[in-house]
Amino acid sequence: MQYIIKKEGYPFAFDQSACAACNGACCRGESGYVWVGKEEIRKIVEYLEMEAEEFVATYLKKEGYRYSIKEIRSGGEYLCCFFEEGRGCTIYPVRPRQCRDFPFWHRYKDPKNLHEVCKECIGIVLS
Repeated sequence: MQYIIKKEGYPFAFDQSACAACNGACCRGESGYVWVGKEEIRKIVEYLEMEAEEFVATYLKKEGYRYSIKEIRSGGEYLCCFFEEGRGCTIYPVRPRQCRDFPFWHRYKDPKNLHEVCKECIGIVLS
């Protein structure tokens, strides 16, 4: 099985196997936004077997015209409300695209942001 992912335009590769050891570093830390669209919401609602209205009220916050997944403040940091210690992402099979794409976010194509992604993700492999 291939664990190292390399994408064109990025100054690093990513070792997927590191995820098992990091305890959700990309799911915790500073406050931020995990944007979700209608189709992502539909998939998560279906996965959780919830009513859409209940899901939106419980797990999302509206920012302008968009929705972001709520965070939980814990011990001086923020955690995604779907992250559980020792278990990880509780919606992993239907996690939002923003989560699936990490660490290959557009901002990390710029080498000046390399230190930021290296600090956040132990799976970064510099070439």
